[in-house]
Amino acid sequence: MKKILIANRGEIARRIIHTAHRMGVDTVAVYSDPDANAQHVREATQAVALGGTASADTYLRTDKLLAAARATGADAVHPGYGFLSENADFAQAVVDAGLTWIGPSPVAIRSLGSKAGAKVLAAAHGVPCLPGYAGDDQSDARFATEAARIGTPLMVKAVAGGGGRGMRLVTDLAQLPAAMASARSEALAGFGCGDLLIERALLQPRHVEVQVFADARGACIHLGERDCSVQRRHQKIIEEAPSPAVDAALRERMGACAVALAQAAGYVGAGTVEFLLDGSDFYLMEMNTRLQVEHPVTEALTGLDLVECQIRVSRGEPLPLTQDKVQLQGHAIEVRLCAEDAHFRPHTGRVLQFSAPPAAAFERAAPGALRFDHALEEGAEVTPHYDAMLGKLIVHAPTRAEAIDALVRALHSTRVLGLPTNRAFLAACLQHPVFANGQALVPFLAEHAPGLQDLLLNEELSALIPPALEAIFASSPALDLPCSMARPLRLRHQGEVYPVAARELGGGRLQVEQAGAEPTSLTLQLPQRGVHYVAVGPLRWHWQIGGVDGWVEDASWEPATRAGAAGGATELRAPFNGKVVALPVAAGQALAAGDTVVVIESMKLEHSLASPAVVTVAELLVAPGQQVSPGQVLARFAPATQGAPA
Repeated sequence: MKKILIANRGEIARRIIHTAHRMGVDTVAVYSDPDANAQHVREATQAVALGGTASADTYLRTDKLLAAARATGADAVHPGYGFLSENADFAQAVVDAGLTWIGPSPVAIRSLGSKAGAKVLAAAHGVPCLPGYAGDDQSDARFATEAARIGTPLMVKAVAGGGGRGMRLVTDLAQLPAAMASARSEALAGFGCGDLLIERALLQPRHVEVQVFADARGACIHLGERDCSVQRRHQKIIEEAPSPAVDAALRERMGACAVALAQAAGYVGAGTVEFLLDGSDFYLMEMNTRLQVEHPVTEALTGLDLVECQIRVSRGEPLPLTQDKVQLQGHAIEVRLCAEDAHFRPHTGRVLQFSAPPAAAFERAAPGALRFDHALEEGAEVTPHYDAMLGKLIVHAPTRAEAIDALVRALHSTRVLGLPTNRAFLAACLQHPVFANGQALVPFLAEHAPGLQDLLLNEELSALIPPALEAIFASSPALDLPCSMARPLRLRHQGEVYPVAARELGGGRLQVEQAGAEPTSLTLQLPQRGVHYVAVGPLRWHWQIGGVDGWVEDASWEPATRAGAAGGATELRAPFNGKVVALPVAAGQALAAGDTVVVIESMKLEHSLASPAVVTVAELLVAPGQQVSPGQVLARFAPATQGAPA
């Protein structure tokens, strides 16, 4: 193997390039038009343009990928994760083209890549499964019959793909038709297959997965488990190893089941068997026939480079160790840094400032303790065409408590300005007593996210004045001169306006007055205070102080009535780029607060935008299939008519 084409983008492409080059193997990057200047393109040995914007026209085009391999003389293909990584037809096309496929065989992908097929195989080999239905009859009537047999709560799942897409919880059988329609739509958009399955849902489980690795000589081992219970929208944001709930005996049982399933399918390469853990009982969810996003935590504990192992196994080499030689050292935690707001809605935009945490500050935690896999740089554009994940921060330490502390510090010293991220939210999750005590279950965020969001909002408000005034007065040429007149300001933060009076005292000092509070003194232009900010529009800034992120607008020049309004319930605007996939309301319809008005697909997920209050739909300004941009008005409302829902 001399040259690997990487059929992916972003941080995983960079990750594969790093290992391949260390092994003396050349690489070929491929890229869409939006990724033309991306880091993985610059770092690979060669790069080939795929021509196009959307995934369907670029990273999901087998013909273009194989043409790029032929044009560059690549003799192998690594799919990374996502896109075509679990597509058996793509794997077969790579093999048929005479190239080495760095992954499991097409046969193994077909038998395990389908959740339905994996459960049939698992049941035949003694791997516990939840009761459900995964048959060929995909009619609504059959699902209704099977759902009545299984009972609620139950989970609707897309048979293909992963990443939480195409999953819906049903707690009442009356919810089933809508849940299936939504899951099918999301699955078709994400995976090109709308087939579904249903199974009994566990409401208080852990999500624990086992990393397996097999070679072509019949050997198969597991590398311990990862706990991925902290999730939103069925997508993981924190992963750790080992799991706080798994002891040596349970690890051995789960590992044995994972290995049995892999061997039953004739598996070769890296794979992950995902389980729901309920006390000491566990049940198969699915098997991911690829490298996982969270593989770095396993690498930290074992000292293995899983990409290197993938490459070597695909060459026909044996596994580098046997099961009895696998040793798990210390504790590792990974967080997924995503471009999303406090309500988990994905956002697009340009990275205007970026700096990674200094690795030297984390050397005490463990050798090579801090790792940051990302594709971030100043000027990078986050588009609506791909996943919202920006990168992954991983810390390895001797103990879990030390890992949590080091990862919080790493997040606090990571700077990403220009678009919303979940940086502060991740740090708050890590410090929450339920997580810190190792007790987080899958419903952790459903139960605690509102409290965490309130905590972060209060922290933003407490820190708001210094960065806001720093930004507003930064370009003032008279800042060094005293002024006897106080300057009235109105600062808008998350729709609320806060009056402030600032008196310039000279020498870069201000006296700040707020209603109901004693005047305070503030000295500006002191970078050592850790205030960072960027302008993201006229009179609008994104700021960061340590672990606190916020946005502020100077509404001082607006009419007071407009500055003080939060938009009321007069219109609904798009919070991000996306495509309208459904409009379940009509003009003239009376709505209750929380009723869905528009469904938008963005970054491979569907998002329901709700009525802000009891209103009547006055006007719908978009249609299904239409692309929308942040701030675009989607609907206008009128005051609720008599008899509107309460």
